[in-house]
Amino acid sequence: IPALVFLLSLFGAVIQKTKASCPQCPENASCVNNTYCTCDPGYTSGSGQKLFTFPLEICKDATSSETTQGGKQLQKIVDNFELLLTNQTLLRTGERQEISSRATSILQDVESSVLETALRTPEQKVQKIQNSTVAVETRVITDNCSEERQTFNLNVQMNSMDIRCRDIIQGDPQGPSAVAFISYSSLGNIINATFFEEMNGKDRLYLNSQVVSAAIGPKRNVSLSTPVMLTFQHVKINPRSKKVFCVYWESTEQGGQWSRDGCFLISMNKSHTTCNSTHLSSFAVLMALTSQEEDPMLTVITYVGLSLSLLCLLLAALTFLLCKAIQNTSTSLHLQLSLCLFLAHLLFLMGIDQTEPKVLCAIIAGALHYLYLAAFTWMLLEGLHLFLTARNLTVANYSSINRLMKWVMFPVGYGCPAVIVAISAASRCWLHLDQGFIWGFLGPVCAIFSVNLIFFLLVFWILKRKLSSLNSEVSTIQNTRMLTFKATAQLFILGCTWCLGFLQVGPAARVMAYLFTIINSLQGFFIFLVYCLLSQQVQKQYQKWFREMIKSKSESETYTLSSKVGPDSKPSEVRQVKRKY
Repeated sequence: IPALVFLLSLFGAVIQKTKASCPQCPENASCVNNTYCTCDPGYTSGSGQKLFTFPLEICKDATSSETTQGGKQLQKIVDNFELLLTNQTLLRTGERQEISSRATSILQDVESSVLETALRTPEQKVQKIQNSTVAVETRVITDNCSEERQTFNLNVQMNSMDIRCRDIIQGDPQGPSAVAFISYSSLGNIINATFFEEMNGKDRLYLNSQVVSAAIGPKRNVSLSTPVMLTFQHVKINPRSKKVFCVYWESTEQGGQWSRDGCFLISMNKSHTTCNSTHLSSFAVLMALTSQEEDPMLTVITYVGLSLSLLCLLLAALTFLLCKAIQNTSTSLHLQLSLCLFLAHLLFLMGIDQTEPKVLCAIIAGALHYLYLAAFTWMLLEGLHLFLTARNLTVANYSSINRLMKWVMFPVGYGCPAVIVAISAASRCWLHLDQGFIWGFLGPVCAIFSVNLIFFLLVFWILKRKLSSLNSEVSTIQNTRMLTFKATAQLFILGCTWCLGFLQVGPAARVMAYLFTIINSLQGFFIFLVYCLLSQQVQKQYQKWFREMIKSKSESETYTLSSKVGPDSKPSEVRQVKRKY
């Protein structure tokens, strides 16, 4: 016996030493092989795992009130469900409709049984039971929500739910109310992504979370006044897919299917996805593996084209600033458009791959959103200026038009995009596809393109009428025709390239992608070509600058020559210097 006592004391000392070497293990847990943690005898982990490394894991007393009568009833429910899943012929065989009908029935039965058990033992406010296939947490409310904005967090198998207390009691203070949160570890293998009716043929979908169910009772109201927040742990950590769907199991006449109605994606990182829902049901996270891989040639074209555009936009902006002969309202519009595109392309090249941290990513996305919207807004102002100029061809003095544009263009050109971006930022979502915020960019772009198209059609109609009578206005008409040609070319450069982006569907998607990338990345080159190289006034200014540079260089060489000869040099020395040069 003394030897046995010695061995036991030695074993206890080893355990204490092991615990001391593993500070990351939670309370009532010890370290195994300096790698994993395990709960002490008499305690169980919140996730049900015997070995774990999660630092926020909790070891609870296995002999607490959770294993009393209510706990035993819940344990019986989850054990029966486990036996049901082991019956392969019951759930996995049969037609698609039969499988979905059985799954719908089982989900509803488990929810009802769990809620009834929790309500029969209201003194046990929190109960957590699990086995290898299902985990359950229930919470009973008996105090009629003492705090106005009280929120409960339920957590099973690393999945969690946040729900308002007021939504649990549903305004009924009579008797206890309960909420149940259930996680099924293997049910997703049966009601998998093939039951998602909105699946695109190009994408390969898969369930990247466990199926969870949320229910409240005794009133089985599935609609909520405040959306419930659901956080799912990924089955595949760090998924490559960027296309994520928050879905719920919808009961239909054909049995059931996954649907996105009322479910919205909030955020996603490498290990978890957060969704919210306006109703209660069974939920999961679907991810898509897109079949269209990134084309390295498109990347090369993008970077080469945008680099060339940056150089051309810089030259164009300098030309608009320094060339006095062409400075007018139209040139001011060209200058602002060139500056917006220059900054947008530069930011795109430098920050398009900066997805971490999230704050930096949001700032870059917001800046790109603003700069490209501003570019399209200046395009709209160009169309408006062109229309007003054509409409007033008979007027010799355009000062009224110039005054109007000077008052309008800067507040509209930079103010309207700022308002749109501010609204998107206030919604905590940059161009989000699931909630329709992508139209914060596509909506204004489509509207501007449509309005500009109307402007140009009106301009062409006006010019057709004016060209029928050639008189002293010919020179004015010819200038307007040139302005129309240039503005039409710029409309093609900006508007049509983005329209090609909308046409990237079907068998012609790859061709449209190449056309969109090539033309769109060369916007700056086309602007410099049309408004600088093809302008006679700018050509004359370039020639003048070139002659001045040659003259300045020649004078510099002459000055250098004269300084070397000097005023007191002999004729023979002068001849030698001349021969040398």
